Amino acid sequence: MKLSFVIPAYNEAATIGKCLASIFRELKGTTYESEVIVVDNASTDDTAEIAAWYPEVIVVPETRKGITFARQAGLARSSGDLIANVDADTMLSPGWIGTVFREFSRDPRLVCLSGPFIYYDASRSVRFWTRLFYAAGFLTYLVNRFVLRAGSMVQGGNFICRRWALERVGGFDTTIAFYGEDTDIAQRLCRVGRVKFTFRLPIYASGRRLAAEGLITTGVRYALNYLWVILFGRPLTQTSTDIRPSGVEP
Repeated sequence: MKLSFVIPAYNEAATIGKCLASIFRELKGTTYESEVIVVDNASTDDTAEIAAWYPEVIVVPETRKGITFARQAGLARSSGDLIANVDADTMLSPGWIGTVFREFSRDPRLVCLSGPFIYYDASRSVRFWTRLFYAAGFLTYLVNRFVLRAGSMVQGGNFICRRWALERVGGFDTTIAFYGEDTDIAQRLCRVGRVKFTFRLPIYASGRRLAAEGLITTGVRYALNYLWVILFGRPLTQTSTDIRPSGVEP
């Protein structure tokens, strides 16, 4: 199996280098077949130039700003059997790639695998409440998946899909701007195979959205959009706040 990393990046000059370094660190010394694609999503900073410093990285321009446009552009350019959708402000945890290959190798019915964020730059209290939020979300996921059979749970920015499954469900819904894109893809992928969320696949992520919008506001917003997609097929929130550090854009 070949693993394609697809990394949407809009004005991520401050984070893209660390993200890429973590991927190549995890690949070092392994024999896994892989490729790394950075989708420059209409950036106005040096995101594309920094990504291009790595000779192994494929930089794909996507002028239509939006996470689903970027994910779809990366999918179209990729050639792997597995598509790893990670965000530009994330870093792989040790053993992340090995866990991905083990899970997909031993379960041919698995079409999507996802895990939680570990907010490396958040306070202890924020990380504590985040763990409680994930615990509640996981219980909801179990009920939704095994009892109601209405969908599953995917953490946007930390999920891997089989290519054939993504293509069968029509790829990413580009009418969704931000919130709910992960729940939507999980719900549609459930129709063609197994979608699994596991705490054995954590990824390090920036807590900048929590800091900018507040922990409670962010948690409630994600929860409501999750429920809205499950119940009504569309997210409640149609726009999102740009939480990149000030001074990134000219």
